[in-house]
Amino acid sequence: MNERLASYLLDVVEERCRGGGAAVLRWFLGGLSKVYGLVVRARVGLYRLGLFRRRTLGCLVISVGNITLGGTGKTPVVEMLAAALRDAGRKVAVLSRGYKGRTPLWRRLFRRRIAYKPKVVSDGGRVLLTSREAGDEPYMLARNLPGVVVLADPNRVKAGLYAIKTFGVDTLVLDDGFQYMRLARKFDFVLIDCTNPFGNGRLLPRGTLREPLANLRRAAVCMLTKSNGADVGPIRDRVLELNPDAEIIETTHQPLHLQELFNGGRHPLDALRGTPVIAVSAIARPQSFEDALVGLGARIVRSHRFLDHHRFTALEVAHIMDEAREHNAAFIVTTEKDAVRFPPLDVASIPIVFLRVNVRIVRGAADFNDCVARLSYV
Repeated sequence: MNERLASYLLDVVEERCRGGGAAVLRWFLGGLSKVYGLVVRARVGLYRLGLFRRRTLGCLVISVGNITLGGTGKTPVVEMLAAALRDAGRKVAVLSRGYKGRTPLWRRLFRRRIAYKPKVVSDGGRVLLTSREAGDEPYMLARNLPGVVVLADPNRVKAGLYAIKTFGVDTLVLDDGFQYMRLARKFDFVLIDCTNPFGNGRLLPRGTLREPLANLRRAAVCMLTKSNGADVGPIRDRVLELNPDAEIIETTHQPLHLQELFNGGRHPLDALRGTPVIAVSAIARPQSFEDALVGLGARIVRSHRFLDHHRFTALEVAHIMDEAREHNAAFIVTTEKDAVRFPPLDVASIPIVFLRVNVRIVRGAADFNDCVARLSYV
């Protein structure tokens, strides 16, 4: 979809656009949401009744996903869970859909005539594909998870079978797998962003809910992300109302350091204190990234927000560089997810850095550790 059109539709859905045309479009999208809701409820019901079959692969399968579109901080949680299982002695593979990864034309044309093979982003020892080939999230996971196999393919059943046969894994972690019901799993981890827990409460395409909230009853664990010490009591109460048996774990994104894109150099977080920077992001919730920079003491002199998964061009980066010099910015700061979509540069007159973060459990660490321990012996 054209980025300008997608951005406009997002503004309409989140009611930043006013006027008669936007109101009519919201009414139309509301009608589509009702149809979408009927389809989702029917699909879930058919799986529950066993009329749609769920495949079992003979190994431990865990899903990490959302009930809303993007912005919950899923990739760092997948990384944390896969690393914990790896460290507990499991042989782990992460299965990703590989959103916006590029598949060669010859493979698309002859998909049915060649032997099946998913994109092997990492064999557990080496990162084998670029972010453009694999997709942003699989590439990030492959880079940050030594010892873990990372595969990208929309068909997670076939990818899982390939991982078991080729790499001998005994544990599959589905990245963004809550809605992928074809594959039976032991646990569903569902992430809820405390800064925007349930969107506007409406289903796609009028809202950002992928499923009705009642479907949270499928979750074994609900992780409340980006809690940052805020009062999450109402969110916990709502989750427990929908799923009284869910374990609830609260997490926050903890900044670690600044890392330069092109030479790997690191800067302490103190380097941001009182420092003029330009913020660049192409994520679902840019405000949380910018708030994190301000919380670290940075002074944002300009902010550039692109549509989620935007791939930056050399011309855009050159324009941002000019702005950085004009405003005497010390750094151009982006997210780790966005960093993999910057074009290579021979020379960067202003350091381009990304904020490296991990997930820290602020409440429920014992529950998480107990869960990993139980899964380790399955």
